[in-house]
Formats: sequence, structure tokens, C-alpha cells
Amino acid sequence: MHDPRDVFGLDGRVACVTGAASGIGSAVAEVLAGAGARVVLGDLDAAGAEENAAALRDAGGQAIAHAVDVAKREQVDALIARATSEWGGLDILCNVAGVPADGPLAELSDDEFERVVGINVKGTLFGCQAAIAAMSQRGGGSIINVASGAIDLAVPNYGLYAMTKAAITQLSQTLAVEVGGQGIRVNVIAPGVTLTNFTKRHLKNEDGSLNPERYEGFVDAMKAGSPLGMVGEPIDQAWLVLYLASDASRFCTGQIWRANGGATIPR
Repeated sequence: MHDPRDVFGLDGRVACVTGAASGIGSAVAEVLAGAGARVVLGDLDAAGAEENAAALRDAGGQAIAHAVDVAKREQVDALIARATSEWGGLDILCNVAGVPADGPLAELSDDEFERVVGINVKGTLFGCQAAIAAMSQRGGGSIINVASGAIDLAVPNYGLYAMTKAAITQLSQTLAVEVGGQGIRVNVIAPGVTLTNFTKRHLKNEDGSLNPERYEGFVDAMKAGSPLGMVGEPIDQAWLVLYLASDASRFCTGQIWRANGGATIPR
């Protein structure tokens, strides 16, 4: 008999989550720690990462925070090294850190292109490279990279963001083929609309406060696009990450997983 609690449990495993100060990254760190993993929370927002790590420790988990700019290889290497030096290795990496990009491609500047590609694409690649080196010493591991529903739909003014997320899917699938023989699985989640500060940036007043009417209109519109009549929350993505991090998904690699309420079903 298989015990689901054993299959989904992460006791004794070491996880690293980037973008862990807020949103999906924060929820992922919480769920992995709750499943028994020792978690390193990486983020450019060091204070936010430490606040979340402290909350996990207060709840009985094992968690530390580490400041990181994922666009800089040496800082990503240092993040992974922190996990291996603190807890002896690395079993799980969740590359959640990313930035949005707005505006038509015809007006895209070189500086904006380099900024967004540096964080979204290079940051993910740097994390994977450092993780593979560490995981190969453990006989395997699970890497979960974050793309977006933007890979499935062409939306005006989201072109650069969609390009970087599409690049992450191809990066991940190629890596899955390259490192599968080392026992390392690489998967991608492509979140649908998920209510975080990331999605709320267009719904604020000039003073930075949330505009209730625009927010409610946005939520209603997003619910209308889902057959379930739902809009996602960070925890919906975190549960999917738990599956991909655990032994329950041991036969799964190189796949794109969509928790999006069915919003991208062709119809």
C-alpha cells in the first residue's frame, strides 16, 4: 500500500525558492516548509524574505532568507551555495522570481529588453545551472520553473513578457532531456491569472492605493474567462509545485503544467 502522506512529504529535503518575499514564491515556500522541507527563501527584497522565513520558523518549519539578484550569476551561485552549506545539499529548486513588461514590441527599447531577459530568462538559467551542479551530487532532484499563461495567448502589450516565458518553457524541456539521466526532473508551471501584486499593478490609483472599482472589474472579467468562474490565488500554484517537488510526480519531467481555471482551453 502507498501512503499519500509519505509520497507527498518532503522531510529531510532541501528546497530553494526565488521570488519568495511575496506572491507565488511566498506561497510556495510556505507549502514546501509545511511538507517538511528545509527552505531557503531568496529574493531581492531581503526584508520581505526574512519576514516570511521568520513566520515559517515560528510555525515550526526550517527556513532561512537570502538576498539575491537573480540577474547576476554570482549571486544565484551564492544562493544555491547557501543551501548546500547550511543543509548539506539541494533537492528542490523553484525559479519563481520574475518581472512584468508592458508595452508594444514596436517600441521596445534595448535597455528594457536586456532588463527583462536578464531577470526572467538568465535568472532562470543561472538557477538551473547552479541547481544541476548541486543536485548531481545528491543523485537527483526536482527543478520547477515558472512561465505564464501568456505563452498560450497573444495579448497586445505583453509581447516581451510572453517571449521570456516561452523561452523558459523551451529551456526547461531541453534541460529535462539533458539531465534526466542524472535523476533530475525539470518541469514548468504556467500560471493563469493569480491575484498578487504582480497582477494588481494596473489596478492602482496614482498614489499607489488599490482602486476598488477597477479591481472588482478585473476580477469579474478574469472569472468570466474561466469555465470554473474562478480567479487564482498564489496557493493554487503552490499546491501544484508541491506535486512536482514530491515523489508523487517521479514519472513527470519536461512538461508544462497549467493551473489556470481552464482559461486557455481552445473554444
